[in-house]
Amino acid sequence: MDRLRCVAEVLFGILQAESTLHRKIALHIDRAATTPSITRMVARVLHGAGLTQQDIQDVLLPLLPEGKLTLIMDRTNWKHGQSHLNLLVIGVVLGNVTLPLAWKELKHGGNSESRARMMLVGQLLGRIPARRWTVLIADREFLGQEWFTFLRRSGIKRCICIRANTVLDGEYARDCFAELTPGQTRTLFEKAWVQGSWMRVVATLSPEGERVIIASDLSVWDTLEVYRQRWAIETTFSAMKSRGLNLEQTHMTNPERVGNLFGLLTPALTWMLRVGEWRATARPIRVKKHGRPAESRARYGYEELSRALRWGGEKFRLFLALLRTPFPALGGAKRQPVRY
Repeated sequence: MDRLRCVAEVLFGILQAESTLHRKIALHIDRAATTPSITRMVARVLHGAGLTQQDIQDVLLPLLPEGKLTLIMDRTNWKHGQSHLNLLVIGVVLGNVTLPLAWKELKHGGNSESRARMMLVGQLLGRIPARRWTVLIADREFLGQEWFTFLRRSGIKRCICIRANTVLDGEYARDCFAELTPGQTRTLFEKAWVQGSWMRVVATLSPEGERVIIASDLSVWDTLEVYRQRWAIETTFSAMKSRGLNLEQTHMTNPERVGNLFGLLTPALTWMLRVGEWRATARPIRVKKHGRPAESRARYGYEELSRALRWGGEKFRLFLALLRTPFPALGGAKRQPVRY
């Protein structure tokens, strides 16, 4: 019980401080102790005496909407001094944001290896069976025959961006779509042999002239519509980093400790999103002239949640109840431009 109390105090402190620096978090924890003593308690929680990844999944999984789920895999990385901090993350799409469900600390900079990806997906399959996975979305970093074969044999549909120099039936992908014009979409007439699997290949050209080529197990139309959702995980990383909880402010460089910190930030982000969803139901987020929301759901929820944590009262009890209430089922997603 004392461990859970410490975790809750640190979680509340992070949400109020909008920081991952131990000293700043400690200033928002009300205890009959000195600031150095509270700071040491914060450090113990963030260094691994808090929640395991399974504990966090036990909190998050009941909050997911029923039915099929779209999942995204990506990395987030930054540097602290000479240290590369690198996390491989997989999460479920909830509208225009992704809720992280599993992650792995990479002890090197740069791309992930197939083995690390397979281990992460295998771990999540133990909690969410493949029959609930609509598709897995990933960008052009996540290629490899072993990886593609693993997903196919696991019963997971793929929607993955491929590189321009990927060979399709003996020809480079860029040459198969050399005559694309901006805004145009084309597909190969038949499925192509991609990374050891027969897959449909669809390509489009951005207004800036960047060619986006996607290999998938979906129809032509669904391939583009689904891949547009990949930006949702970038929104999540933004909310956990410089535009939200400031993950990259931490001075920790030990990969396992950084993974523990990311895990503790995940319920905080979830709470912000859940409150933002509730607030947007009563008062929708203003949409700017270019068609995008004036602020993210995470930020929209954070404003209300921060006040409730500070002042308590009826709203705090309401928001605690929201943290035990599943996200509403997703309706038809609005069509959005492809992000590059």
